[in-house]
Amino acid sequence: MSFSSRVKDELSRQQSAARHCKIAEIAAIISLCGKIMISEHDHFCIKIQTENVAVARKYFTLLKKTFNISTDVSIRRSTYQKKNITYVIVIKKHEDALRVLQATRILDSHGEIGENLSLVGNLVIQQSCCRRAFIRGAFLASGSISDPEKFYHFEIVCAARPKAEQLKNMIATFGLDAKIVVRKKYYVVYIKEGSQIVDILNVMEAPISLMELENIRILKEMRNSVNRQVNCETANINKTVSAAVKQIEDITYIKDTIGFDGLPENLEQMARLRLLRPDATLKELGEALDPPVGKSGVNHRLRKLSTLAEELREKSMSREHEEDNYVEKNNNN
Repeated sequence: MSFSSRVKDELSRQQSAARHCKIAEIAAIISLCGKIMISEHDHFCIKIQTENVAVARKYFTLLKKTFNISTDVSIRRSTYQKKNITYVIVIKKHEDALRVLQATRILDSHGEIGENLSLVGNLVIQQSCCRRAFIRGAFLASGSISDPEKFYHFEIVCAARPKAEQLKNMIATFGLDAKIVVRKKYYVVYIKEGSQIVDILNVMEAPISLMELENIRILKEMRNSVNRQVNCETANINKTVSAAVKQIEDITYIKDTIGFDGLPENLEQMARLRLLRPDATLKELGEALDPPVGKSGVNHRLRKLSTLAEELREKSMSREHEEDNYVEKNNNN
């Protein structure tokens, strides 16, 4: 079972105690995955469908406990994809459908179908607890959440921009910054930051999924922190080793070219010690000198030796160049 399915399974078992919260959740479900049909005799029928059995069970339970009405439940299997099963809950009786539509304010006082998308004027979602229930119902109806082991992404898909704006603004009342993106013909309300996804799970009242996500986030942050530290230490080690190799090359060149006898005492001591201890750090080299020298002092002496080696190389190249010119001139004569 995917993480998204586990979240929906947990939310499907979460039952609001207050009737007004149940109505808010039903309103979201009908709004995002329901279909209202009107017969030629002006009789209403509500059809709600989902591919998640836990969600279908939640729809059925909500309608039964809130309105004490009977619903028809059917299962449809796709002829092309045998694993693709759709659960359909239908409120066929006109009187029952009318009660649901009036309670959820989807049917206005004039008998017209239409949602009040205002956060202030909509009685169904005026209270904070009802907004929580509405967001929960919206997620159950058309939401999903990615596997947090891979990346963080929470979304609810809406058929129209006004509905997406309503959801975005509703989520904002809990201090969360959701965004909207157009995907094909749909409007997707999404959150990408891990900490905010934790918060939206708290809003929807899914504590088990919240703790699972928090544990994954902590482990990922620890792994990332360790990886950064290891990479930093590896880079420092590589830098130190490369510097030590270059120092030894320079000192060896000086030794083979002019020897150490003509060097100042402090540079001679440094050169011999570096050859003797090629793996030592600057601090260790400084402590081994007599008298001891700090890291900056050791670095200063090694830089002087490196500069001397470069000067010797330049002189050698210049001499070789002069010899080549002399040989070439004699050959021409």
